[in-house]
Formats: sequence, structure tokens, C-alpha cells
Amino acid sequence: MSRCARMVLACLIALALPLAAQAQDETRAKTPIGHKISAFKLKDYLGKTWALDDFKDSKLMVVAFLGNECPLAQFYATRLGEYEVKLKEKGVALIAINSNQQDSLAEMAHYAKKHKIEFPLLKDPGNVVADDFHADRTPEVFVLDSKRVIRYWGRIDDQFRIGSIQRAKVSSHDMMDAVEELLAGKKVSTPVTECDGCHIGRVFKKQNLNSDITYSKQISRILQKSCVECHREGEIAPFTLTKYDDVVGWAEMIDEVVHEQRMPPWSASGKYGKFANDPRLSADEKKLIHRWVLAGAPQGDPKDLPEPREFVKGWRIGKPDDIIYMRDKPFSVKARGEVRYQYFVVDPGWKEDKWIKAAECRPGNRKVVHHIIVAVAGKRFGRFKAHGVTSDWITAMAPGSSPLILDDGFAKFVPAGSKLLFQLHYTPIGTPQTDRSSVGFIFADPKSVKKVVGTRAAVNNRFVIPAGANNYRVNSSFTFREDTLLLALFPHMHLRGKSFRYTAVYPDKSEEILLDVPRYDFNWQIGLKLIEPKVMPAGTTLRCVAHFDNSEDNLANPDPTKTVRWGDQTWDEMMIGYFDMALVDQDLTKQAGKKKTPK
Repeated sequence: MSRCARMVLACLIALALPLAAQAQDETRAKTPIGHKISAFKLKDYLGKTWALDDFKDSKLMVVAFLGNECPLAQFYATRLGEYEVKLKEKGVALIAINSNQQDSLAEMAHYAKKHKIEFPLLKDPGNVVADDFHADRTPEVFVLDSKRVIRYWGRIDDQFRIGSIQRAKVSSHDMMDAVEELLAGKKVSTPVTECDGCHIGRVFKKQNLNSDITYSKQISRILQKSCVECHREGEIAPFTLTKYDDVVGWAEMIDEVVHEQRMPPWSASGKYGKFANDPRLSADEKKLIHRWVLAGAPQGDPKDLPEPREFVKGWRIGKPDDIIYMRDKPFSVKARGEVRYQYFVVDPGWKEDKWIKAAECRPGNRKVVHHIIVAVAGKRFGRFKAHGVTSDWITAMAPGSSPLILDDGFAKFVPAGSKLLFQLHYTPIGTPQTDRSSVGFIFADPKSVKKVVGTRAAVNNRFVIPAGANNYRVNSSFTFREDTLLLALFPHMHLRGKSFRYTAVYPDKSEEILLDVPRYDFNWQIGLKLIEPKVMPAGTTLRCVAHFDNSEDNLANPDPTKTVRWGDQTWDEMMIGYFDMALVDQDLTKQAGKKKTPK
């Protein structure tokens, strides 16, 4: 089952825990403010040499440390280009430095072209210049005065945060405020700000080559088991972890996010339910990673490497039997503003009934596709009833979601002649984009299908969340009319989502918590598949309770002054307790005349 999680460009960095904040505070306490930068010469990705003295006529200098694949460095690359125009007008120079050992010059060239970077982008071999700056993360900026003394250290502004948190607009222009104060002859009022992002992939100064823990022996196996499904070429993760040269530059970052349980992504409490796609590492695995990093991340003997896992390129479900695109031509996504949900109806040309045992939505452009839902086209979006089972849709993709992969004997049903409906939600990223997404299907042998699977939901769309409320409760419920097998659970909220719980209230009034998500994370909307289907006797109510944080303490909150209601966009809210189900008593292999298309 998938270990992946789904947000455009967010896959390594999730919400930081208090331990991360503590480490950040300790790091920022060792401030380089007042440190004079030594003269340096570095080459850019085109081979041109640049020196610090080349900018001696500039009133100030802004130096940004960037990395090719860090999600926040992706967000801020274009933003820095916009700031450069303003800085030039003020006589301030802007340069960027890449100190990551894992980023090649060719990759830097692609990064610069992709983000239309025109300011100097320099390579820092062996992170020598980064060490002089005391630079720690990407993206991180330093403002130097005319004597090249550091006067500001920290973030660019406050719009983008860890875990793809994005404010509606910039409210604190930290870097530019520092520039303005220095140009006015003032002392920088806030010389150090908290800086999110990825650790710079430094070259380890010391490696214990005699360590009993190496990449080849242990670490490669852990990554292959829990990470490589997403962190491989062409997949959702922003970088690959398939070989040592990829991994070593991310070693410190891997140790950090694993220790803080930000990776692999999993927000469910371990107290309730057993789930087949739980990707969490064991305590021993976490210790092995930490000890490996402390030893300098040694490679070890390549002969000790395991056989690489086999994947079908481009698909997590395996090679599809059929691939259906949302339309013949790409859809154009504007650079800014709201893009309302787009709907595309497609005729797959299915002349016979289809029994679907696996399905996977594939974004054509991961940067702008927030979610995809594929359903049978009908009057009520995709809801229809067949073989006694109602389903709202066939399959879906959202940040962090897994593809639909059903156990043997279970399948979703689509009648012959049906058309498919694609619903796509696009998020503009500041530059015009195009997308042509698709869905892949693997079909089951009709003779092997015992039970039809449906996707239903406990929904509440009538809530009103007051401005500033930090723990607002919303309830929803669904009552089963027949004995039902509960197969998977999928809670859904937006940026103000705080927690979500599913509870079964049985006919005898006894209750059982099925799933508890105490710290909901919009960036990782993971469907949780039960190891063993759970019987919901007829009359059982599935009760869902969600809490929302609409206060300013929620860093992801688009606007804490706004009263929030149900809405499609991420700055609105939703409260949906999705679940997959099948009927306990259904066995289509034993029913006479089975699998005829229902009327």
C-alpha cells in the first residue's frame, strides 16, 4: 500500500512540532548578526565567476540561500525575482547561493530556467560560504550593509510557511523592512526572524567509516520500505531517495522530520484502529537513522545494498488496463486569483460493465492540481446505486491520498455506456500553467467479484465558524440501514481543520472510537484502510466530530477575522467523513443472473 502523501510540492515538510520550534530557537540564539562576511569567489551555473567585490558599489546586499528541490525554495524563487526589481531601484544587489551537495549545476540551470531567475545564482562547493554566513536552511536570506556586515538574518516574508501553509497575502515584509531601515540609516528593528525550510545539504566534515550503521546496510532498506514509493523519479515527492548521492544531502533533514514524526506522513492516533497503510517507522528505525547521521552518513559497501524495489513508472497501482484523460487538450490555469471547480465529461467508450479493483488519478501538473474526483456522470454529481450499493464517486486524489486498491473479491461498479465526470480544483501559483490530468483503471474479472464497494459520507454543510474561534465543534452522522462492512475512512476538512474523530454508535447504544485524528493536517489527506473490515450492524450510526481553529494561532488560517462557512475553495471550509463500504451479506458469485446492469 502507498506510503505517499499528496500536496503539490509539500511532501517533505509538514507542520512542525514543539521540538522543532525549540531547536529553531536554539539555532537563532547563535546569531551571526554583526559578523563581517569574508571575500569569496563562486561560479554560477553557467560557469561565470562572481566575487563579493563585484557588488562594492551597491548600497546593500541581499544574499539568499536556495535549494533546487526544497518546497519553500520553489515557492520563493519567483517571489525573489519580484523583489529584485524593487531592490535594484534602491541600489541594492541580490544574489542567491546554492550550498547543497546534492544539487548539480545542471539541476541549478533547470531551477533557474523554471523560475525565470535573472539574478546571479552561485554554487558553493563544500558549503564554505554557507559556513561563513552561518546559513542553516533554504530559503534563508541575509541583508549585508555597505561594509558587508550581516544586519538581518531570516525569512523573506511571512506568506509561505512549512507544510505548504500559505497566507492569503503577505502581512510582514521582513527582508524588505530590514532593507528600508538600513537605507534610512536606522538600526534593523527585527534583525532575526524564524526561518522555515530545508536544511542545507552540507558535506559532512567527519565520517565514521567504521560505523556499523551505513546507508548500504540499513538506511537504504528503511527508505526503500517507507519512502521510495513517493521519493522516486516522476512521483509526487520533490526529490528522489533512490541512491546514496541523493540521500546524503538530505540526511539531516530526514533525521529531523522522522524524529518529529512529520515523515512518513500519518496523523492518526495509534490508540484506535489498525490500518493497512500505516507507514510509520518503528522506534528502532528512527534510532538507526539518527545514529547514521551522527556518524556522518557513511555510505558503506555498495555490495550490501538490497535489490531495488520494482515500480511501474508513473503509476502506484501498477500498469493500468485503461487510461482516460479529462479532455483532449490541456486546460489553461491563470496565474493568480480564484479558479472555480472545473468539470469535464468524458466518454470512455466502455461497451460493457466495468468492475474496478484499482484506480488512480494522475495530475498532469502537480503544481496547480489540488484535487481530482472521478465519478459516473449523472444528475447528482456522481452518485448512483447499483447492485444495492450507492456510491458518490469512483476514485479521487487529494494532497496525501492513496490510490484506490481493493482487496480480492471487492470492486467498484460502472455500468456499460456510462460517461465519466472529472472534477478538478486548481490552485494558481503566480505563473500561467496548463494541465491535462488522467485516471488509470485496473479491472477485475467479473466472475471473481463478490461485493460491490461504495463510497459514502457523513456530511455537515450548515456550520458557521465564528471569527477567532480556536476549537469550534461540528458534528455529522450517517446511519447504516443494512449490515455493512466498513473498509476505509477518509476525513476531509480545509485549512482551519484541527481534529477529526469517527465513532460507531451501535444499536445497543454502546460506542466505539474507530479513528481519531488529533492533529489534522490539510497537506496530508490520507485515506485509512482498515486491516480487517469492520462490521456495522444495521441501525449503527457513524458519528463524526470535527474541530476547527479559526484563530490567529493557526498559522495556516487564511483570515482569522472572517466568519467561515461551507465552500469549495480552501479558504472556505468543509466537514466530510468519507468512508468506503460493502454489504455483509452480498456475494455476487452465488446470485443467479448476477452482474446484470441494474436499471
